[in-house]
Amino acid sequence: QVQLVESGGGLVQPGGSLRLSCAASGSIFSIYTMGWYRQAPGKQRELVASVTRGGSTNYADSVKGRFTISRDNAKNTVYLQMNSLKPEDTAVYYCNADVVPTITAMAATYWGQGTQLTVSS
Repeated sequence: QVQLVESGGGLVQPGGSLRLSCAASGSIFSIYTMGWYRQAPGKQRELVASVTRGGSTNYADSVKGRFTISRDNAKNTVYLQMNSLKPEDTAVYYCNADVVPTITAMAATYWGQGTQLTVSS
């Protein structure tokens, strides 16, 4: 079994910064792509950013230049540094990872439980 645990959400003022962390634990042989998604009230879940094991990144247009995704493969952890936050960034943020649990298994996608980010004055 694989668990993803997010941390770092909270309340921040517009223009502020925050960093989210997500640590994967359990039966892990390797992790391919890790990412962050978000879901605002009444909206569909959307990709915010993703990073491959080799470090290639992908961002939603709405966060380019403001958010930075990174990962520490030794710690099975992915981070999302969020700067210049806007009220429209308010959402529940979910961590996502494509995990290979054993050397003979195929990758499966796992999700964290979500962490709330509220951007408000």
